[in-house]
Amino acid sequence: MGDSVSSTRVSVHQSLGGGSVADLLLWRNRTGAAILLVSSTGFWFLFERAGYNLLSFVSNVLLLLVAILFLWAKSATVLNRPLPPVPNMEIPEEFAIKAADDLRVWINHVLSIASDITIARNPIRLLQVSFALLAISYVGTLINSLTLVYIGVLLSLSCPIVYEEYQDHIDDKLSSTSKFVRSVSRKFPMPANKEKKHQ
Repeated sequence: MGDSVSSTRVSVHQSLGGGSVADLLLWRNRTGAAILLVSSTGFWFLFERAGYNLLSFVSNVLLLLVAILFLWAKSATVLNRPLPPVPNMEIPEEFAIKAADDLRVWINHVLSIASDITIARNPIRLLQVSFALLAISYVGTLINSLTLVYIGVLLSLSCPIVYEEYQDHIDDKLSSTSKFVRSVSRKFPMPANKEKKHQ
């Protein structure tokens, strides 16, 4: 039985897309994961603990970059050196179309949830959305958004590797918890869905 389960199981690397992002999250690209961890920790410390402002940080970085490029270009003409290698800074049309398509899918999903609540009058969907928004609001009162993003980065760098290491144990515990929740939920009567007749 265990062999058939393990043969049909999709690896964590494949479920994360199997590309460079999966390598990063599973620490197979150790350099990239370490850079992500150190840079996110540095940004969190800079903005959260040191009290630096994001707008002034971006402004100062751009000012430094423009000054370096200007001085490099001026010195290159004086010293007969090549100009700084500035890449072609424009967004490709394919990227913009793909981003717009992805955004359209998310917007349509949100609109279908709103339609399900308002037009179909689905009380379960209303409770799900209300609970999610209340949870987000409560977490927002406890933690600011930058710390929440930093916690998300830390969890994304730690949870996949822990799950890959202890996948069998975690799956067993989740399966037994799911069976317990189903057995408890069967004891409560579910309301029957009665369609209203429109005249």
